[in-house]
Amino acid sequence: MKRPPVLSRAVDRGLAPFRGKRATHLLPDARLGGPMPWVLAIMVALTVLAAGAALAVSNLAADARGELSGAATVQIIEADTQLRETQAEAAARILSNDPAVAGVRIIPREDIENLLSPWLGGTEEGMEIVPMPALIDINLRETASGDTLQRLSDSIAEVAPQSRIDAQGVWLAPVFDALTSLRLVALGLMVLLFFTGAAAVWLAARNALGSNRDTIEIVHLLGGNDNQIARVFQRSILADAVVGALVGLIIGVLAIMFLGRRFAALDSGMVAGGTLGTLDWILIALVPLLGVVLAVYTARMTVIGSLRRML
Repeated sequence: MKRPPVLSRAVDRGLAPFRGKRATHLLPDARLGGPMPWVLAIMVALTVLAAGAALAVSNLAADARGELSGAATVQIIEADTQLRETQAEAAARILSNDPAVAGVRIIPREDIENLLSPWLGGTEEGMEIVPMPALIDINLRETASGDTLQRLSDSIAEVAPQSRIDAQGVWLAPVFDALTSLRLVALGLMVLLFFTGAAAVWLAARNALGSNRDTIEIVHLLGGNDNQIARVFQRSILADAVVGALVGLIIGVLAIMFLGRRFAALDSGMVAGGTLGTLDWILIALVPLLGVVLAVYTARMTVIGSLRRML
């Protein structure tokens, strides 16, 4: 059934304020003057920073695990210096001929002394008092399994009875556990920030609906539907979310670059493994996009749900 022409024109005139740029006037705050863009900017910046931290920690842990997966250290504990060196050379020869071993290196005594000097005072007396074991670094062709290490230990037991072999990954297991915890904390923070951003949009949409309840009822009486009103809020929230997401992305990226330079100044090989790659930056760039989608979806669901309860 068609509406009379007069009624159709009246409906069109009644809906005119809710079309085009005038539609955004339904929200009480100006787009850049209200707090919503800046709240979203803060949320996105913190989420970008948390995402960068999670990716950097993941890269660092993966790089360290890859380097240490086939690495092991042989300790030869012998009080007699000459005998200790002889046993180390004999053990190194046996390990070099083993098919599971890719490389063998006897660590010079000077390197061990330099490593321990901060704790021993750096004096010759301190170095002589504390007996230091002979150390041999070995690189395995595959991951250092318990069976392989036990077989290697048995093979050198005849020439070095006081020797022991430890996988380097075992020493750093607490470090890997700490890195995993940091990554989980960063991911949890990201989820929390997304929920907080959605809650901020929900509150803004509910506030706008309450402030314009009478106007919305008139629009319904003139023939407007829920989808038309929801689109009004979507356009306003979309504009605010895009501005906030861009500002937050810029702030977050600048913070990541600043922290990256600070950590690079440490000149540590382990820290260098946490460098962000191209794929990591692409994932970080998706954070503000997800924030915009979440904000628009939250606004739409909030408005439609409230309108159905209102009328």
